Amino acid sequence: MVPMRDFKIVEAPRAHNLNAKTVVARARICLYAALGLCVLPARAFEPVRGGLERVHDPSTLTRCDGRYYLFVTGRGIPSMSSADKTNWVAGPPVFSTPPSWTTNTIRGFHGYFWAPDLLRLNGRYYLYYAVSTFGSQTSAIGLATNPTLDPRNPKYQWTDRGLVVQSSPRVNFNAIDPSLLRDRRGRLWMSFGSYWSGIKLTELDPKTGKRLAPDSPIYPLAWHRRIEASYLFYRDGFYYLFVNWGQCCQGVFSTYNIRVGRGRAVTGPYLDRTGTDLLDDGGTLFLKSSGRYIGPGHMGILTEGRTDWFTCHYYDGKDSGRPKLGLGRLAWTADGWPVYTNRDGENPARSVSPPGQK
Repeated sequence: MVPMRDFKIVEAPRAHNLNAKTVVARARICLYAALGLCVLPARAFEPVRGGLERVHDPSTLTRCDGRYYLFVTGRGIPSMSSADKTNWVAGPPVFSTPPSWTTNTIRGFHGYFWAPDLLRLNGRYYLYYAVSTFGSQTSAIGLATNPTLDPRNPKYQWTDRGLVVQSSPRVNFNAIDPSLLRDRRGRLWMSFGSYWSGIKLTELDPKTGKRLAPDSPIYPLAWHRRIEASYLFYRDGFYYLFVNWGQCCQGVFSTYNIRVGRGRAVTGPYLDRTGTDLLDDGGTLFLKSSGRYIGPGHMGILTEGRTDWFTCHYYDGKDSGRPKLGLGRLAWTADGWPVYTNRDGENPARSVSPPGQK
């Protein structure tokens, strides 16, 4: 079977635009269509220039008034924006001072927020973020809202809405890495979790963005010994759950890789391509380290017309393992599985010390 990581889906070539040798070679590859694949070699990430010096755990790419916005892990929740997805400029952080509840709730937290995610709801932008300290289960997910993402708009003002879900050693999950999804019926869901008992899901009230109730159900979705950074996406009758396996935050020594499963219900079960439940350590490999692109993580998808753009971070093997933004066009097999490759034939640097924390 042709390795999925080496290829991407393309439209069938027009024979009169290609020489006979190329047509034969591509036709031979397309014999794999019987397995649900019709594939050709792919390129590395799209070019990205400017923006923040460090991009880790990017939020879902979101449009507002003709620009694209991302929010990332960092002090105050840094932001960046672009008119064309190529040329980026850094923007203001969400918080100049951490909301008092964050430092009061999480001991040792000093304003370095993790893994924000974003969606538009009720005419506003809802930004979810994680509050924690490295390696701790004492964590929380909070919410802030803004009528616009454009700092030049007179209505631009972040309002913190407080705590959404919290974890401690008294429970079996870790409340970080939120991902938001509004389903076909208008119900709002949030997946989250890291290590411990894995990835969880809870329903939120679409009117408030908070949990339906303090004791509303928490559903288990996926487990692996090292798992976090979930992302939910709906397409053609399936809910897709992307997760990260491995370890982040170690520069060129990071072992992050992105896995995926899918299910007919948002609450699961999510099965990988072999039929293994993600709760039973299943997960089809979507993206792993290759060349300079090390430890890809924290998936997000923006659909524009017929194109699905996906974002993630990676550690640049040609720049001392600095975390940067990866942007690519997502492809799908004939039987509905996402595929992409970031191969560029290069070898990452191996002489750089781990740079530090998330």
